[in-house]
Amino acid sequence: MRNLTLLCAAMILGSGTANAQDLLFPPGEDDRFSWQSYEEFAANNDLTGQSVAIAGPWTAEDEVTFRRVFEYFEAATGATVVFAGSDSFEQQIVIDTSSGSPPDIAVFPQPGLARQLAGQGLLTPLPEDTADWLRENYAAGESWVDLVTFEGPGGQSHVYGFPYKIDVKSLVFYSPENFAAMGYEIPHTMEELKALTQRIADDGGVAWCIGLGAGSATGWPATDWVEDLMLRVNAPEVYDQWVAHEIPFNDPRVVAAIEEFGWFVKTDAYVDGGAGGAGWIDHRDSPTGLFSIPPRCFMMHQASFIGSFFPPQTEFGRDVDFFYMPPYESHPELGRPVLGAGTTFAITRDTPVAQAFLQFLRTPLAHEIWMAQTGFLTPLTSANLDAYGDPTLRGMGEILVNADTFRFDASDLMPGAIGAAAFWTGMIDFVAGDTAEEAATMIEQTWTSLARTGGTEPVEGAEE
Repeated sequence: MRNLTLLCAAMILGSGTANAQDLLFPPGEDDRFSWQSYEEFAANNDLTGQSVAIAGPWTAEDEVTFRRVFEYFEAATGATVVFAGSDSFEQQIVIDTSSGSPPDIAVFPQPGLARQLAGQGLLTPLPEDTADWLRENYAAGESWVDLVTFEGPGGQSHVYGFPYKIDVKSLVFYSPENFAAMGYEIPHTMEELKALTQRIADDGGVAWCIGLGAGSATGWPATDWVEDLMLRVNAPEVYDQWVAHEIPFNDPRVVAAIEEFGWFVKTDAYVDGGAGGAGWIDHRDSPTGLFSIPPRCFMMHQASFIGSFFPPQTEFGRDVDFFYMPPYESHPELGRPVLGAGTTFAITRDTPVAQAFLQFLRTPLAHEIWMAQTGFLTPLTSANLDAYGDPTLRGMGEILVNADTFRFDASDLMPGAIGAAAFWTGMIDFVAGDTAEEAATMIEQTWTSLARTGGTEPVEGAEE
């Protein structure tokens, strides 16, 4: 096995690949990073002169930060990585795989399309030990195994994907200054969160900023609320049955979750602009209520990406902070569920370099390098939390690694006509006056009709 000195020498001598002086963090110089496992990977993977083509959805800043990660793979192995990021990745990967000219690796923004391609025999099953590795190394590991296990063309199920770069949606944002001024404390149970909501109303304030507007995608923020609440009032198996339409959309357990959302959104005194305002306020504008003087609201349920819409110069920890959307004290058996989204790596052309790159993603360093930059969260429990580049990301990362259950955004897994249409519309109708039963029944009727016509394939990526 090569030692670190020899590894660095190999990096410098690599042909056309990244070398030691190119790397964002020089090997061995920063104790936040897991250099030993990286060195062991390098010692066992000499791929000098070979290349791997990767296609994915990352452009702009995400592409830059991903390149800074795979440069370590190049330096360790002598291989060259050719990455193509595209806003139209979902359409292009279907064309490339069906025409027999795919990249070696594809990065799917949601697992639905990966499942579809696996069923057509266009993805390569990952090594047999992948499932056990995910169970042992990812928080809520069984959840991740379930997420990336698809049925192949022969009817046999295999792990086809490797989850990497995750978003957390089970978050509530608030202003520490406003909480302190009113003597409010962070709630740790859903019962406490409801009590705080009522207390704020009793004090003459408004608890929630809720914006469901999103242009042609209006209604999607409501789906995140319902999905989070589904995981807090039902077992994860019920959530999975709901997503797969193994139970109807108007099953009483689903209706109960929608009604829980209604407890928050359909009480005028609880929502900035009242229940009617929630339906038309744009989700990108809704955060302004947290920062107005006096505040128009005290809390907002949103995903980790919402910080992009905060006012310029907003400082996390001072101007705004967040806490985990809490579980119900009355449902201790459900633990700490986390709702989120993320990307999945899959092999679309089986080569030794592609297999090696998926092994590289198992090293803590492949996560820590992006953790130290921006916009990255991981459930890998062996990654050093100190590698996160700022305390906000670290806090979100801690929520992820402390999860008992992780579930992917349901609307992204449902057929597009449901998750990216009927579900949105049904939630707007619910906020506008329909009962939970009426809204859920409308969605169920759409899904039943869709199933009869065979149009059940998911449509990728409509949110945000």
